[in-house]
Amino acid sequence: MSDPAADPHILALDVGTLSVRASTYDQLGKVRVAAARPLGLERHSDTEIEQDPQELIGGLKSTLQDVLAQSAQEGHPIGVAGLSTQRSSVIAWHRQTGEPLSPVLSWQDRRAAHYLERLSNQAHTIKGRSGLFLSPHYGASKLRWLYDNCEAVQAAARSGDLQFGPLAAFVIHHLVEGRPAIVDHVNASRTQLMDLEQRNWSADLLQRFRLQRPLLPACQPTQAFFGCLAGTQIPLQAVNGDQNAAIHGLGKLDEGTFIVNVGTGAFVLLATGDRPINHPRLLASIANSTPETATYLLEGTVNGAGAAIKWAEEQWGEQNLSQRLEEWLPVVKDPPVFVNTIGGLGSPLWTEGPTPYFNQDGDLAQKSVAILESIIFLLQINLEMMTNTGQDVRRIRISGGLSALDGLCQLLADLTQRLVVRSEVTQATSRGIAWLAGQPKYDWSELANDYFLPRQNRPLQARYRTFCSLLGWQ
Repeated sequence: MSDPAADPHILALDVGTLSVRASTYDQLGKVRVAAARPLGLERHSDTEIEQDPQELIGGLKSTLQDVLAQSAQEGHPIGVAGLSTQRSSVIAWHRQTGEPLSPVLSWQDRRAAHYLERLSNQAHTIKGRSGLFLSPHYGASKLRWLYDNCEAVQAAARSGDLQFGPLAAFVIHHLVEGRPAIVDHVNASRTQLMDLEQRNWSADLLQRFRLQRPLLPACQPTQAFFGCLAGTQIPLQAVNGDQNAAIHGLGKLDEGTFIVNVGTGAFVLLATGDRPINHPRLLASIANSTPETATYLLEGTVNGAGAAIKWAEEQWGEQNLSQRLEEWLPVVKDPPVFVNTIGGLGSPLWTEGPTPYFNQDGDLAQKSVAILESIIFLLQINLEMMTNTGQDVRRIRISGGLSALDGLCQLLADLTQRLVVRSEVTQATSRGIAWLAGQPKYDWSELANDYFLPRQNRPLQARYRTFCSLLGWQ
């Protein structure tokens, strides 16, 4: 019988919002080698948020080389690789050379909102095909903006050299031998241009956004052969969006579990089987796909999670608020209510909302706790919507950077009145894409967990009702 520790390792590449990361995992799901580089985020305004594609690709290649070198030095062969990226971020590049023709327009970028006004009377049809509400966060309107406003993009279009689409396709183009123009189903779907049931670009959606199919990469399943990493014999066998990869951080999806990943944004997901559910206020998306089938999700999104903490640090000239919250959460008993519209309101309200504000004054600790509670409140609104569909939610599994706060996990348990489980996996996205790529035969769910049992917390419930009232949500 083979020794799992001696079997080839799995390489996970993760392009997040604030960092790029390369890690290797053994067949038991343990991290063996890891390297990371920070990424800058350029906020030109509240709606114009970009990243430098050269910094992103350079940082990813640098971490990749670090991990390959260290793995070789330690005598650990790498058998397969997976790639996860931020969803809804887009870029244009030269079809032949790979040279970026635009910055990366972040998933947080909303500069193209005005393009959606003429489509408002078509929103129901677009939602039915794409699974997504009309929103400037998704790629379609941003791609249209690039086509209309970027001279380099227009010049490349005239010469037949334009390629644009999800950030994942640009990364694949730069990582994989032969510079292919391909993208996975999940990242393709986040452009709002893919037919969710057919799992391919929709001629109807392309026509509505006035975009041309040849400019986009080819779609393929999330679990498929994307090519070998350039200069290696390592096959890239899985590509997925970050949140969709994260739900596989403990291996196979389990039913009845509400999955929360709290990073820069927070995303809530619930598996619904092999057919999408067309919910009037929630997203439908793909967890994972193979050439034969797909697993679908109901999904909610909260734009102002870690981004709200970052906003507060910038507004107040403070640093490390998330670390300081750990000591504040147990002692702050009566915080104000924060109307969290950072990045616009995601599901199920789908509106920009008012300018962020507190309903009453407070000191630094009180206002910081109020921001954290507002994230919990937005998660609860989404959970209530999902359970109203008849889906049975017995427990909550939480991951992501802010999940390290015990106080956040306890507040979530108290408000939802459900068990909250936090595993020792802090990099759920990286581990999830490794599991999808490697498909190890061993159980990756056998990890130490922290359990947060629901308690009665009437003041928290009262603040939640105030929060909903201030948003006009009943």
